[in-house]
Amino acid sequence: MIDVYTWPTPNGHKVHIMLEETGLPYRVHAVNIGAGDQFKPEFLRISPNNKIPAIVDSDGPGGKPMSMFESGAILFYLASRTGMLLPEDIRDRWATLQWTMFQMGHIGPMLGQAHHFIGYAPEKLPYAIDRYSKEANRLYGVLDRRLAESEYVACGAYTIADIAIMPWLRTAARQNVNIDEYPHVKRWFDAINARPAVQRGLAVLSDVRRPPPNDPKWRENLFGNAQFQKR
Repeated sequence: MIDVYTWPTPNGHKVHIMLEETGLPYRVHAVNIGAGDQFKPEFLRISPNNKIPAIVDSDGPGGKPMSMFESGAILFYLASRTGMLLPEDIRDRWATLQWTMFQMGHIGPMLGQAHHFIGYAPEKLPYAIDRYSKEANRLYGVLDRRLAESEYVACGAYTIADIAIMPWLRTAARQNVNIDEYPHVKRWFDAINARPAVQRGLAVLSDVRRPPPNDPKWRENLFGNAQFQKR
């Protein structure tokens, strides 16, 4: 059994989708990052960087429980555990690794900054909004060129690279991106989004109630001094 400690964010959705695609049994434990659950000692024991998602596999290597944090590492772990969604062919495997790293090093961090400065920052900073809007569009362009020559991001098969990237592109408008300007990305996104396992993964914790972005406690836990307290 996989216990997944999570919240409905793009990084959380990556792992929800992976679990649904592999068919592994799992239990969901909501970690309300707006309420500060990520700072609780019991969560920090499995996710020392106080970020979701994290998992505990009760049947880990050698039959012993194993915990994992960092969403990209969790995807690799679940792919290795099941033999799914990480190709055996060495060229396709390395291509999958590099495009998954592209998500972890660029898509996630840069689109996350776009979300922050466009939607959440208390002061609208034109320089930051322009910088990250342009970078978001540049990254969509990288994907569009790649998907003009490949059905899926890494190779000719659906892999963890597709699972890693897709959730970040669900809110293109909030990144100042018109996804229709990237037709190959749009074709790929619509195909991934239509997969039943993807829909089930995106539905995980979809019913949670979130406070408005200007809620003081929410902002303190996500962007304020709560992040920087010594624990």
